[in-house]
Amino acid sequence: MDSKQEILGAIRRSAVPRADLPSMEGPWITYPNKTQQFLDLVTSVGGRPLVVADVAAAQADLQQFAPYATAKRIFSNVAGIGDNNVDLEAVSDPHDLEDLDFAVLPGDFAVAENGAIWVTDRALKHRVVYFITQHLVLVVQADQIVDNMPQAYARLAFPEAGFGAFISGPSKTADIEQSLVVGAHGARSLTVYVIGG
Repeated sequence: MDSKQEILGAIRRSAVPRADLPSMEGPWITYPNKTQQFLDLVTSVGGRPLVVADVAAAQADLQQFAPYATAKRIFSNVAGIGDNNVDLEAVSDPHDLEDLDFAVLPGDFAVAENGAIWVTDRALKHRVVYFITQHLVLVVQADQIVDNMPQAYARLAFPEAGFGAFISGPSKTADIEQSLVVGAHGARSLTVYVIGG
């Protein structure tokens, strides 16, 4: 018997007993102020969260944000926030977005427990926009913040094939020398506008 068969045989003989999945019912964490908890968590992972009264207030803040002021290629999928000089529908190859400076996109909902925002590719031709842009803005309604991940998972629905992800903070990585690099694999900054908080 060769070594591969020996290893596979040993794995078969060492099968772990079947265990039922844990119940999703439980006293999950909740927060007296979900919005503040969410803001604190986004800040702690390197994001820039702001509560704004409405879209106009978000636009006014964005006009003062230095990376936005110097951006040359901007895509916005949120009416009233950010200029839009990139026609995503005309882009056939996502690689052509490699020099996208700024993107403004909606988030479906947010999670206070970990500062994450659920995003999808519905109404977005190229989902790479979330990750290829230099600076990312996500917009979420204050009443769409849930306390915890079990509540978040309960909201997820996939009526058809598609893309969805939780985004929390700008892209980060750290090497074995413990040097933290922001923007290594994606956006260098993340701004989150919480509307109506």
